[in-house]
Amino acid sequence: MSQNTTVPAIESIDRAGLLALAAKGKANPSAVRTLKVRTVLEKRFRHLNYVRDLPAHVIDEPPGLLGDDTAPNPSEAVLAALGSCISVGIHANAVLQQIRLTKVELELEADINITAVWGTGDLDENKLIGFSAIRVKARVEGDAPREKLDALVAHSDRWSPVANTLRLPVPVTVTAN
Repeated sequence: MSQNTTVPAIESIDRAGLLALAAKGKANPSAVRTLKVRTVLEKRFRHLNYVRDLPAHVIDEPPGLLGDDTAPNPSEAVLAALGSCISVGIHANAVLQQIRLTKVELELEADINITAVWGTGDLDENKLIGFSAIRVKARVEGDAPREKLDALVAHSDRWSPVANTLRLPVPVTVTAN
């Protein structure tokens, strides 16, 4: 008696819609879109972030950083955005290449010095603020050879907007109103 060991495919995005979106990008390669988020401090370190018309996306801090531990902290949210962006790229490119995916899982970790305590702690001007290193391990399985799946990961990393935002200097302007 044989057992069915077929792993179900991950539900795919619409390939025709992807091809139309890709064609739109090729037709207007200099198009830029402005993304907007409104952040409201609710209490302590709990923040409500409003994106489009979606319910609030909550950001908090863990107890060790004086928060209530009700949601990821801002740095964890950055890692989640990076993992999700790379995963989106893996999925889209798999659909484009007609690879049936059965698993996409990314583990992310980052090193961060938190001794500046948001500008209230050690304020050595030579201190690196932010991540000093990020490591991503992607586990991707599907109906393609390992080399092709690995190339899919590398390609998705290369074209990830979030990965490239983290890699490149980006002007950030913060003003008081």
